[in-house]
Amino acid sequence: MSDPGPQGLPSGGDGTRAVRAGLPEPVKYEPTLPGPVFAAHFHLPGEPTGPYTYGRDENPTWTLLERAIGELEAPGEDGVETLVFASGMAAISSVLFSRLRSGDAVVLPGDGYQALPLVRAQLEAYGIEVRTAPTGGDAQLHVLDGANLLWIETPSNPGLDVCDIRRLASAAHARGALVAVDNTLATPLGQRPLELGADFSVASGTKQLTGHGDLLLGYVTGRDAEAMSAVRRWRKIVGAIPGPMEAWLAHRSLATLHLRVERQSANALAVAEALRDWPEELGVRYPGLPADPSYAIASRQMRGFGCVVSFTLPTRARAEHFLDTLRLVDDATSFGGVRSTAERRGRWGGDAVPEGFIRMSVGAEDPEDLVADVLRALDESAG
Repeated sequence: MSDPGPQGLPSGGDGTRAVRAGLPEPVKYEPTLPGPVFAAHFHLPGEPTGPYTYGRDENPTWTLLERAIGELEAPGEDGVETLVFASGMAAISSVLFSRLRSGDAVVLPGDGYQALPLVRAQLEAYGIEVRTAPTGGDAQLHVLDGANLLWIETPSNPGLDVCDIRRLASAAHARGALVAVDNTLATPLGQRPLELGADFSVASGTKQLTGHGDLLLGYVTGRDAEAMSAVRRWRKIVGAIPGPMEAWLAHRSLATLHLRVERQSANALAVAEALRDWPEELGVRYPGLPADPSYAIASRQMRGFGCVVSFTLPTRARAEHFLDTLRLVDDATSFGGVRSTAERRGRWGGDAVPEGFIRMSVGAEDPEDLVADVLRALDESAG
């Protein structure tokens, strides 16, 4: 039997943990998950020594959500802290800009999220050296010497390459560098970077963590008190805080995370297998396919392979026709929602992908319906 968690309940299973993560101790006649606390300030007579002083610093709704995410990212660990932010980019920025100074060096993935080039430009404007290398093949190993921070994104977005977190973290630490992992695509149920040696696990909660496409959120989880104190200070300085309603909605959504992850991962594999078997060569990428270049490493360090599938159609026109022909899949950006979406990723710029590259986020619909819709759209768009 698993060790008892809060309220004496078993805490070993992901489902149990997700449903009960961050809930307060039960109080008779009180709700199991208290509603959002809307407060810019709190009653504060005398010295400001209490936990809640001002709305930019702390909020009880954040506290419960942060506790919940921490329990998912590092179950059973003491001393782990989570901080929530207004968006994933706010969370990313907090780690980079709280840790790096002029003259420092940072290693970023060369194939990561398309906003990273904007981050690079800002870092360089502050006198920080930025090195990049692809995610695949653990290529970041070759540019680590003298770096202060290694930023890993695995699986990478949108290319879905995977690197060995343990190997990279060990090499970075041996050189005196800290390690942050963008865990957005995997979620804490698919991958736990702190267990693999990372100092920070960072993610956009906008995506599959909350799963309904109705809020923006980010978070940072870490176990080093000094490092997390710097991240907290950065949040206070820039005011990149989530609203209480968003925090409450996010916490409510965590209760179905295990159900959504399980269903969406199974659906993604079904779609990837159907695309793999299509007569045209589509260059399908999904870490859960045994033939995928990322499969060997992903199967060692991931507990689930995510909900994103990528493939490439021959031309921009074909890709746009394919997207227009889909009926169940919305043409929209972002990923991780319960409703399937897809987009021609090259329309944004910033990603080194072909014009016909499609990033598909597989939702929770019936797999047979999704596969039929995708294959029909492929067939009709080929005419």
